[in-house]
Amino acid sequence: MYDTHTGPLAGFTVGVTAARRADELIALLQRRGATVLHAPALRIVPLDDDTELLAATRKLIDFAPDVVVATTAIGFRGWIEAADGWGIGEELIARLRESELLARGPKVKGAIRAAGLVEAWSPRSESLAEVLDRLLTAGVAGRRIALQLHGEPLPGFIEALRDGGAEVIGVPVYRWMAPADLGPLDRLLDAVVSGSVDAVSFTSAPAVASLLARAGERGVREPVLAALRDGGVLSACVGPVTALPLQAEGVATLQPERFRLGPLVQLLCTELPGRARVLPVAGHRVEIRGQAVVVDAELRPVPPAGMALLRALSRRPGWVVARAELLRALPGAGRDEHAVETAMARLRVALGAPNLIQTVVKRGYRLSLDAGECAPGARVG
Repeated sequence: MYDTHTGPLAGFTVGVTAARRADELIALLQRRGATVLHAPALRIVPLDDDTELLAATRKLIDFAPDVVVATTAIGFRGWIEAADGWGIGEELIARLRESELLARGPKVKGAIRAAGLVEAWSPRSESLAEVLDRLLTAGVAGRRIALQLHGEPLPGFIEALRDGGAEVIGVPVYRWMAPADLGPLDRLLDAVVSGSVDAVSFTSAPAVASLLARAGERGVREPVLAALRDGGVLSACVGPVTALPLQAEGVATLQPERFRLGPLVQLLCTELPGRARVLPVAGHRVEIRGQAVVVDAELRPVPPAGMALLRALSRRPGWVVARAELLRALPGAGRDEHAVETAMARLRVALGAPNLIQTVVKRGYRLSLDAGECAPGARVG
């Protein structure tokens, strides 16, 4: 068995929808004990095959922009590398050197300087809203502004610049498509509906849109949204832009104060353990986590059927829960109450302490809460 010191996320399963930087996010989660279900919701169009990017780049070389807004490090680096591959890299660098170069955050600044350029300004907040405020305050009428697009919606940004009289050229440094292999995404959707995943992480708005689109294709969009809305499965988003498509569907989201993978994982390390149910049962401390149980500081993996039974018992600790009710809690159990007995036997083995759950003859089962711990009115025999 595993000790809970393996990490605060031990016993919890987290879905990862990222394609870019997925390895980094998965490593952060696993180091804290989480089981990870990786289901890339997107794939990126190779830049050197992107005719839209080539056309936008040539346009900027022919007609130099006054301002260039760089939004992501990977996008800016990819743009320069793609231009080099087309044989126009030096021309692009020359044009960028003549422009006022604004960087959204420190990672973008690093990419700009690696290309031999220097940014004119970067906001402390790493927010495009602050970039927009600076541009509008300085005045944009008659100015030609190139905006490095990064695959996520920029609500109101381009419109505000154009309303201010600017000419805006979008630079589509990468575009998203559905994953070539839909199997992992389908398995994640099934896990969301069944409750066998505790949280799903999102690092881009297009990933949210792709997941919901696939859910619609499979006819499970409403069950997926229901699971995300009722809090049974947490939606963890790296920032507010990523969260917008979920919030539009009435889904509450978690977001770290700093829009980075590390703070996102730390937020899950606080939120998920905080949802665990802790009960004193038969002289033991029992902590019911997402997909496992901690008994006296020892992590005990439990099969899905056993977790379903334990959750049903813990909803009314100290009460006798009838076999018929427990049968309804079992995933896909049918009508045979013998399935409850089989799942209960396996649950007791998994817990390593058979006396945690008491059989009440001809009535059902109950958690053996310690004396004085039963809920008012609980039936104990």
